[in-house]
Amino acid sequence: MFAFTVKRILQALFVMLIISLLGFSIKHEFGDPIRDMVGIQVSVKDREILRETMGLNDPFITQYARFLKNAAHGDLGTSFFYKKPAMHVILSKAPATIELVFASSLIVILISIPVGIFAAIKPRHWFSRIAMGGSIVGVSIPVFLTAILMIYLFSITLGWFPSYGRGETVDLWGWHTGLLTADGLRHLIMPAIALSSIMLPLFIRLIRSEMMEVLETEYIRFAYAKGLKKKRIWFIHAFKNTLLPVITVGGVQLGIMLAYTILTETVFQWAGMGFMFLESVQRSDTTLLVAYIIFVGGVFVIVNTMVDIIYGLVNPTIRVSGRK
Repeated sequence: MFAFTVKRILQALFVMLIISLLGFSIKHEFGDPIRDMVGIQVSVKDREILRETMGLNDPFITQYARFLKNAAHGDLGTSFFYKKPAMHVILSKAPATIELVFASSLIVILISIPVGIFAAIKPRHWFSRIAMGGSIVGVSIPVFLTAILMIYLFSITLGWFPSYGRGETVDLWGWHTGLLTADGLRHLIMPAIALSSIMLPLFIRLIRSEMMEVLETEYIRFAYAKGLKKKRIWFIHAFKNTLLPVITVGGVQLGIMLAYTILTETVFQWAGMGFMFLESVQRSDTTLLVAYIIFVGGVFVIVNTMVDIIYGLVNPTIRVSGRK
């Protein structure tokens, strides 16, 4: 298990190196930091002096090595618009996105597990048929369209929930959260449901299909033959083995959910990292764009590495060394 963990960590570092190279290449090719910093009022001569001082005339490899050195210390550059370190801007927006992803993940877990298990145990029940039919519709509808429909129905027509913003937040040891206020929770409900709408049908179908496959195995039939209670067979023996592929897919989907926050946060004007990313695109803030790409890429890599390690711990039969 130790060799497996070390191997996965080395792979994660290599992937992060590739992500940083792609991100720096974008900044190097498409961004002009001197123009964004000084505008058009500074002479060409002064611009060249400033470019030389900042090392922008150095070879690509030299600039990339300097970028890696600064990134290792948490310095991904300074945002041209905010005039602050890019990581500081991202981390200030991260609480909003993390709370949105957490609430959406909670909805997915609390609904998909019982619905998926029920649909597997009783596939011909009317509720199972509705759940499967609804899951097809849910996968087919884009998340931004779901968000717009929810705003029209629950905000404009019924007036139940606010249509934009985070609402009232409180400072909890430097973390500005809306989870502790009634207004913040009211603002969170619709964005969380909209974001979960694309993942929830997928997990319902995944749990159902895996559960039905496990229920057909020999050891489950043997458990029935021994006279074990059905609930024990379903929730302990069958569901435990159903979790293995769900954990794998869940880790990947958690990272994808971070990407989907761009659409959700834009529709609901949710002041998180996704909304910040689109603003940085409109403002041509290349430093902030690259920092966001590396940060989100790092989250993807960390989550998937942790999923691989957890998968090896949950399933001891896996030969993690890769040898038969």
